[in-house]
Amino acid sequence: MDIKEYKCPSCGGAVKFDSSSQKMKCPYCDTEFEIKTLEEYQREISENAKDNFDWGEGKAGEALTEAELGDLSTGVCPSCAAELVGDKNTVATVCPCCGNSQIVSQRLSGFLKPDYVIPFKKDKKAATEALKKFCKGKRLLPDFFLEENNVSSIQGLYVPFWLFDAEASGHIRYKATKVKNGSTTAYNYTETNYYSVIRNGNLSFEKIPVDGSEKMDDAYMDAIEPFDYGQMKEFNPSFLAGYLAEKYDVGAEKSEERAEKRIKASVESEFERSVLGYNSVTVESSSVSVKGRKPSYTLFPVWVLNSKYKKENYTFMMNGESGRLVGRLPIDSGKLWKYSFLYSGILSAIFTACILAFLIFADGYGVNGVEDIFANYAWFIVSWVIALAMGFAYVFSWRASMNTAVLASQANAYVVKGSLDFKDKRDRFLYSKVTKTPKAKSR
Repeated sequence: MDIKEYKCPSCGGAVKFDSSSQKMKCPYCDTEFEIKTLEEYQREISENAKDNFDWGEGKAGEALTEAELGDLSTGVCPSCAAELVGDKNTVATVCPCCGNSQIVSQRLSGFLKPDYVIPFKKDKKAATEALKKFCKGKRLLPDFFLEENNVSSIQGLYVPFWLFDAEASGHIRYKATKVKNGSTTAYNYTETNYYSVIRNGNLSFEKIPVDGSEKMDDAYMDAIEPFDYGQMKEFNPSFLAGYLAEKYDVGAEKSEERAEKRIKASVESEFERSVLGYNSVTVESSSVSVKGRKPSYTLFPVWVLNSKYKKENYTFMMNGESGRLVGRLPIDSGKLWKYSFLYSGILSAIFTACILAFLIFADGYGVNGVEDIFANYAWFIVSWVIALAMGFAYVFSWRASMNTAVLASQANAYVVKGSLDFKDKRDRFLYSKVTKTPKAKSR
């Protein structure tokens, strides 16, 4: 006969049967469990599956005809090795990927014909205006950035993207808590009830974008999403007239990994929306299976603006369809410290005035009790330290607006509306813990 060993969901110790309570009890943390509840929880843990991503077979895109090849030209950047494609009249003088000013022409070969393209809707003027708007109100920006800053190049570039469709199924177990505070005549107590929450269901995704360019920063490409798929058209070389297109150097198979991470995170977060009424919810275990279809190879329009300031290059990118611009701005360290001390000083003055008012009027020192007031110097020191921390935290938080290029962690925007279908939803109570603190005795 097999002897089962149960692990405590609270501390991980071996749980034993307690004859006095007729329950399972952990000898390490004294948490008690119902036998049936612990057995079901143990079975759920042992049945957890691993992630499984099956993207199927099939290649996106197709070869260009000889006539189409004749309408296109290509060049290679000797600095970053980016291979750029344009119509036969387009001559690139500046590489949009690295800003290098020399492009070497060569015969076009190996350019896979995209399935779709989203044409440019925003022009070069819109890109420069978007950059000015992006800089407006940035208090940490150097004073002469806009005056000294000359945009060295603006280039309309079609960036290669792979678009993934997927049918996902997930089995997620969350640990959730409900907290209740109360008191008795002698104690204040907090009762925390722990629950095991199971969500098992399906979710569909459509056209999750992953850029197929090694040269383009993934954070920039993610940050300029979304693109309006309603503007998507079948590819025709005529769309390249006056613009450049980068040849993909990251294949669909390699791009699947980024799509998988976004799908898994989205399944967990979408399922979590149904876990209601708890004070905290955390993922305890997660397994996601995906069946994918052949990805689409698509070109998305991007304006690339390269700018130099104090010999350092700054790149900004704008969604050529929606006009969304992202990038990294320089930070004036002098302004950073100046504003930090300024706001800390203002807060210190406010806190000091409040403490003085409290000591004079609430504690009855009166306006003449100056020595008694400043005998409480600890109040002032603590308030100044708090003011300093708050002032610096507030000003340092401005830095986030100076860099808007952020990697996407989820794909919630590409969830097919109404596709969420739960096969199993269970919320099971596991155990309870109570912490007590004695009430202060009244004098």
